[in-house]
Amino acid sequence: MSTTKRYRSQSGFSLIELLIVVGIILVIAAIAITELMSARMSANESAAVTNSRSIVTSELAYSMEYNVGFSTSLGQLGGTGAVPSAANALLIDSVLAAGTKTGYQFVYAVTATDASGFPVAFSINANPIAHNLTGRRYFYSDQVGVIYMNYNAPAGPSDPPLQ
Repeated sequence: MSTTKRYRSQSGFSLIELLIVVGIILVIAAIAITELMSARMSANESAAVTNSRSIVTSELAYSMEYNVGFSTSLGQLGGTGAVPSAANALLIDSVLAAGTKTGYQFVYAVTATDASGFPVAFSINANPIAHNLTGRRYFYSDQVGVIYMNYNAPAGPSDPPLQ
């Protein structure tokens, strides 16, 4: 009878076996998390390019609609309400108009004005909020619509264009 009890108390997994299984699960999880972060950065970069294109397109629409050149800020392209105006154009969503979306910060600047003071040139930089965490690349565009990128610092017109 005592040998039967001894075998019953020893059934199950040993501590070493459990540690090995937990270790294997942790290795698999580490690989999966790395791939997930990489996929998220790629998605953020794709969204940043799309949002930069939306801003450029919205600026062209703004310029044609209100005949005052380009907007002076991203906020003018966005807005709330139902009636668009030069100060509240409703061309981009309010989150993008605030300047931060999908892990990127969008920095808008008027780069030239005409004799009347209307903006005739602008630039838009899309910079990752946390480099190598929310995105690997920095993007730049202007009224021409070509998007340039840089891996190490905010992009400019001298950087290579996206292919």
